Amino acid sequence: MALHIGEEAPNFTADTTEGTINFHDWIGGSWAILFSHPKDFTPVCTTELGYMAGLKPEFDKRNCKIIGLSTDPVSDHTNWVKDIAETQGHAVNYPLIGDADLAVSKLYDMIHPEASGSAPRTAADNATIRSVFVIGPDKKIKLMLTYPMTTGRNFDEVLRVLDSMQLTAQHKVATPVNWRQGQDVIIVPAVSDAEAKEKYPEGWKTLKPYLRLVSQPK
Repeated sequence: MALHIGEEAPNFTADTTEGTINFHDWIGGSWAILFSHPKDFTPVCTTELGYMAGLKPEFDKRNCKIIGLSTDPVSDHTNWVKDIAETQGHAVNYPLIGDADLAVSKLYDMIHPEASGSAPRTAADNATIRSVFVIGPDKKIKLMLTYPMTTGRNFDEVLRVLDSMQLTAQHKVATPVNWRQGQDVIIVPAVSDAEAKEKYPEGWKTLKPYLRLVSQPK
């Protein structure tokens, strides 16, 4: 079944490098990022897992948990993480799901539902399992991205988007193209000028009636 932004993230129970988890219980009241990999010991994914380990303190500051997934068993993950630490300079410091039977990959519509997890599979067979899901404390899907195997994911961009989503969840604003923390934001059209005057007594810049820029709310 296809997933959509705004729907509840499917729940599951799975073995990870940090023990068995129930996904929704593991998320708790936090934000969460689930990012998937087609196979252990693959070069692009090795760089990604290491980079995310180095970036984890930034996600921690934002009350956002990280969890990875790869289509090999946890016993293989324990050897792969040694390579990641050696080559990337960061030890994996978040759980990594074992999905050898493709159960979670199918649940999240990352691979054809008829794909067999029992047969020997290469990374190319699992090429579509290269997704990023950002999930809110309400367990709803907030973002979905899928990358090709040959292109490393930009997790600085995921962090930027998380900043935007957390800000816009608290205030009636949107963020413009390439927005970064501290830059002006957009007052959403649903907010009237009268309401905006109450919220932003210092004023805003009107480019068009539907495009009003204001300093980022604190």
